[in-house]
Amino acid sequence: MRIDPAPMQPQDIYRLLTGIVVPRPIAWVTTQSAAGIVNLAPFSCFTFVSSKPPMVGINVGLRNGEQKDTARNILESKNFIVNIADETMAEKIHLSGVAHPYDVSETTVLGLETVPGEKVSVPRLAMAPVSMECVLRHDIQFGTTGSTFLVGEVVMFHLRDGLCENNKVDTRALRPICRIGGPNYAALGEIYSMRNVADVATGPSDRVE
Repeated sequence: MRIDPAPMQPQDIYRLLTGIVVPRPIAWVTTQSAAGIVNLAPFSCFTFVSSKPPMVGINVGLRNGEQKDTARNILESKNFIVNIADETMAEKIHLSGVAHPYDVSETTVLGLETVPGEKVSVPRLAMAPVSMECVLRHDIQFGTTGSTFLVGEVVMFHLRDGLCENNKVDTRALRPICRIGGPNYAALGEIYSMRNVADVATGPSDRVE
């Protein structure tokens, strides 16, 4: 099968890409309005973009042609927190994607406890095994659909006790949830290890490209 994206509608290309680029980690983002209303929303177009300084990025599209609350709050306050949920929180993650008026807090609707940030003005989710306090460093427009890629510098990491040793996270203990195509989610599944590439011999029979 060959698919030419040129004549396709944006929503059809989106459906195609979100089925191909899988699995995707989920950034469960808390932001806060000038009036103090805490917004919570999930974003699976999410990655880290730098390790020194540590920086993560989320892509925020439009909703019905309007800027989403998350982007609005981040661009105004320059602060946000990326929370990482585990598989027990899947339903809460999904429901936090429901659209609410700007003056309604998803954390209140879902009954989720928050904890004040240490270096940013935004609270984090108390139940999240990992939270990253971020300060906005870049906002970049991509494409013709109004998407904004927001890059924040992580100024504080919060990890549940027992998850990290010598700066290495125990992924099995974290039990992260990921997004796949459509309204579908997945757990971590099988984990298997291979030799470090630097330790692999480079002879003709076992060369690693």
